Amino acid sequence: MSGLRGSRTAVRLLAARSLRTHRRAWAAVFAAAALVSLLLGSLALTAGSLGLAHARVERYAAADVVVAADQEVRWTAKPWGGEPMTVTAPLTERIGVRASVAEVLRGVEGVRAVVPDDGFVVRDPSRVRDSSRVRDSSQVRDSSREQEYRGRSWETARLGGYRLTAGRAPGAAGEVVVGAGLGVGPGPGPGAETGSRTGLRTGPRIGQDVAGYRVVGLADGPDALYFGAAEARRLAGHPGRHDAIGVLGAPGVPVATLHARVRQALDASGAGELRAFTGNGRGGVEDLRALPARDGLLLLLAAVAATVILVTVLVLASLVAQALQQRAEERELLYAVGASPRQVRAAVGREVNRVAGAAAVLGALGAVPVFLALRAELRGRGLLPATLELPSPTWLFAGVLVTAGLTVGLARCVVVFAAARRDRAPARRPGGVRQGFGVALLVAGAGAAGTATLQAGQAAGAAAGAATVTLVAGCALLGPWLAAAAMRVLGPVLRRCGGAPGRLVAAGAVAHSRRLGAALVPVVLVSAFATVQLAAGATMERAGAAQAREAMVADYAVEGDGAGVSGAAGARDARDGHADTDGRDGRGAVGVSVADVRRVPGVTAATGLVRSTVVLASTEAGSPRLDRLPVLGVDAEGLARTLDPGVVAGDLAGLARPGTVAVGADRADSLDVRPGSTVELRFGDGALRRLAVVAVYERSLALGEFLLPRAELAAHMTDPRPVRVLVAGPGGAAVAGARPAPEPEQVVPDEAEASGLVSAGVVAAIGALTVLSVLSTLALAAAGRRGELGLLHQVGASRRQLRRMLRLEAAFLAGTGLVIGGVVAALPLAALSWALTGGPPYLPPLQAALIAGTVILTTYAGTVFLSPVGRR
Repeated sequence: MSGLRGSRTAVRLLAARSLRTHRRAWAAVFAAAALVSLLLGSLALTAGSLGLAHARVERYAAADVVVAADQEVRWTAKPWGGEPMTVTAPLTERIGVRASVAEVLRGVEGVRAVVPDDGFVVRDPSRVRDSSRVRDSSQVRDSSREQEYRGRSWETARLGGYRLTAGRAPGAAGEVVVGAGLGVGPGPGPGAETGSRTGLRTGPRIGQDVAGYRVVGLADGPDALYFGAAEARRLAGHPGRHDAIGVLGAPGVPVATLHARVRQALDASGAGELRAFTGNGRGGVEDLRALPARDGLLLLLAAVAATVILVTVLVLASLVAQALQQRAEERELLYAVGASPRQVRAAVGREVNRVAGAAAVLGALGAVPVFLALRAELRGRGLLPATLELPSPTWLFAGVLVTAGLTVGLARCVVVFAAARRDRAPARRPGGVRQGFGVALLVAGAGAAGTATLQAGQAAGAAAGAATVTLVAGCALLGPWLAAAAMRVLGPVLRRCGGAPGRLVAAGAVAHSRRLGAALVPVVLVSAFATVQLAAGATMERAGAAQAREAMVADYAVEGDGAGVSGAAGARDARDGHADTDGRDGRGAVGVSVADVRRVPGVTAATGLVRSTVVLASTEAGSPRLDRLPVLGVDAEGLARTLDPGVVAGDLAGLARPGTVAVGADRADSLDVRPGSTVELRFGDGALRRLAVVAVYERSLALGEFLLPRAELAAHMTDPRPVRVLVAGPGGAAVAGARPAPEPEQVVPDEAEASGLVSAGVVAAIGALTVLSVLSTLALAAAGRRGELGLLHQVGASRRQLRRMLRLEAAFLAGTGLVIGGVVAALPLAALSWALTGGPPYLPPLQAALIAGTVILTTYAGTVFLSPVGRR
């Protein structure tokens, strides 16, 4: 027992003395661990807050139970050699509830009232979000900028607990009640007064004429406009169905009891597919965008966290290995006086625990303000729906302690592997096992890059990411050999052109290839990762923009609800598949249909566009997968004169028939379909359809993976109004609201902007970590070279020559690191770009200059400025 206590005492003494002696070496590990803890802690807090997030309950705050359709689609498949798995994906288009369900709910015991809810968009042409333009006094303002409000039936105000503050409830068709959230001022928005009249665009048509309404009351609550029950049902455009049904319980009936009774009644009536929501779940019924946005960000944050952990292991391994290498002679002395390898490893472990533990706590404290800033940035950029609540309970902040423990654990694992083998010959060259593993990783990385060329979409991105990671890890193991190989190429040049300092650099590289390789690894890491992250997004954006410009052949476009153009005659007509109507609404207001635009003299074609999403079910290695993809609905008539998708097979005229689809070339290859084949898609409301492929086109980066008939897609949309009408021919100038030289049409996934922000964050985080690693590694190398530089000075080398030698070393490290990092990045980038765009990768010159400048400045600072010779 006394021997064990003595061993522990010796270990503590060794650790304490070593910490004091090697403060500079452990300072680099401290800084890296603190930054890692900060990054992981802030990501964990953000992910935790998102995991708890829910849509704000406003409209249904007073409802005890809300009955709505299930807004998720499920897909089950059996992975290879495993049990069946089920995945889900949220739907973006609202699925209605049969009106007969309301009668079922009214018969439930303990129900005080049942209130159906139908919502629709109302536009105020007197209020614009930005400057408006008017061609002449006879035309309405450009309504693409008109203020939008939510229209509802007055009876649904009970579900939110809203009451009249002035006037009376609406009764006749031309009456409206204004919510207090609209503020104070003239018109239906701010400042409406009872008795005033206002013009509103109602119904689902693009450019429908303004209808007159009289304000008969004011109510508390949000910015909404309330209509009579019959008028609201007419304007909603889906008779026989409701968006949702609110249930108000009788006094004294617990919510849990009422929910159980409602659930039982739904199951007994054959409506078991419907869901009954209580509590925060009611908010998801109000805003269908909130939860999909949350889930998308969670996936992005998970990918970022995995990347940060990987880079952390590489950086800490490099720093710890360099720190231990500086102490090789000290370790040999400890072995010589009787210290066992176990005692030495235990002493190093204690040092790491103290250093990384203190750093992790410091980083955890800094993670809290970073989390708050990141949450504010996501909210400020509009990447989170305004209705999505991000709770941050007190217990959530304990998560930073977990990430701090993870940081210490990572550092300790690195030390265990670095100090596991007793190295009695620290000066010998690295072994063949390390070389073999490094070569194997390079081969595996090249293979993963080759696999990416055969994939499409996210599969290609995943293969390219795996290739980057594997290649960088291989370079980390082969650092000394890469440095030696580079010096064999550049050594003759340095000897011939660099004079005595050049010869010193070449000789030092041969004698200390391990040290040079350790300094090279972080330079390669920052070059490769930054290049891949920045170039991947830039390549896709550039290719998508180029395809969008090539696809746009229309002369004019009417944006949004541009004045004087209506859609397919409203939600009812769109769902019935009628594309040509006279544009009259139920009260006699007249709009102009797309068919009317086609009849304008000089107009050769007019194409209405709608945007929605579809869900594609597939399997990867047998595992089920659901992808929600943005799509366009188009009019087949005259499409070639307004929008050119670049057809490579088939004919887009086939989209004039229902039950048809055109498929992007890459997606067609992955699905192995061609004209005449069929593909199964789920529309945004979950409806499953088998569609006949009529064409394959190449400009899918701009126009999305699928093109569908507008009437068919609109039949599955909550709001089927065309977002745009493309007009060809000089007669388009006569169409009110038409703009010449229209912006290219490009389908952008909902998560694209969030992905861009997250990619920028990844580059910043990895850049900061690897720049710190470069500085720290070079500082450690400089500290270990005091004796070498002093000896060179004693044998006649001047300080000027030594400084020039250091500058040449910095240039060698920066140049070699950029070249190797560029090659490492080029392989997966070329594979990804070839698979997705068919062309070479692209990195904006400014970003390339930023990467190169950062590497050069950091390497120079670490090699020259941090050296004792360079500072003098």
